[in-house]
Amino acid sequence: MTGGLYAAFAPAQADSTQSQEDLVKEGRELFLVGCAFCHGQNGEGVLTQDGSQYGPALTDVGAAAVDFQVGTGRMPMAQPGVQVPRKEVVYTDDEIDALAAYVASLGTGPSVPDAELYDPDTLSEEEYDDYVTRGGQIFLANCTACHNFEGSGGAMPRGGFAPNIRGVDPKHIYEAMLTGPQSMDTFSDGNIPPDDKKAVIAYLDTLNEQPNYGGFTLGSLGPVSEGMIAWLIGIGGLVGFAIWGAAQTTRTTEKKDGADA
Repeated sequence: MTGGLYAAFAPAQADSTQSQEDLVKEGRELFLVGCAFCHGQNGEGVLTQDGSQYGPALTDVGAAAVDFQVGTGRMPMAQPGVQVPRKEVVYTDDEIDALAAYVASLGTGPSVPDAELYDPDTLSEEEYDDYVTRGGQIFLANCTACHNFEGSGGAMPRGGFAPNIRGVDPKHIYEAMLTGPQSMDTFSDGNIPPDDKKAVIAYLDTLNEQPNYGGFTLGSLGPVSEGMIAWLIGIGGLVGFAIWGAAQTTRTTEKKDGADA
């Protein structure tokens, strides 16, 4: 009986292990072609001649970081910079999985999250409302300073910027909080537990569903853009009108003085 059970289940386990090994091998081949120039052949990172970091080490970033960076098109990047913009994705889903598996094999780091951790659709209607309320409080306390209250993004110091997170895949939002890409802080599970991350995503999901009421939204950046428009157009218009009025008064006075003479 023991031998029969082993024969029945052992091959499936062996195939699974081999499949993971093949995935890592495929990921390394892709890595050597598209990533090694900046990150080194073994993910050790690359330094420039002056000692600055050309490409960071990937030995402990984990699969979640790769899934986010490559899955949003940020990697591979055309040239190093302070901020990597989102662009069209170069690799297929299978290739992204292979790259993530290879980088995960280089060390420790967060893995790609399961849908249960980030997908608001897994919540019941009552749970969803509770998550949205809690997620809004967490977002306002931790995220609005960079992404503003509506998630439309904004400028940051030293050439960085907080991207627009409206309409972003919930998995990528979760991974961004977990790994802290570019200028973003890392919100580990110790800082913001997985359940609270899911609550933030549920709150952002409600922002995506809000209708556009028309008019001039000014980028939905709040008092910054509104204050700029008020100064440039409002105050600027009043100053221009005052100068024009003063000029007209001066001309009228000159004409009157000439007539009296």
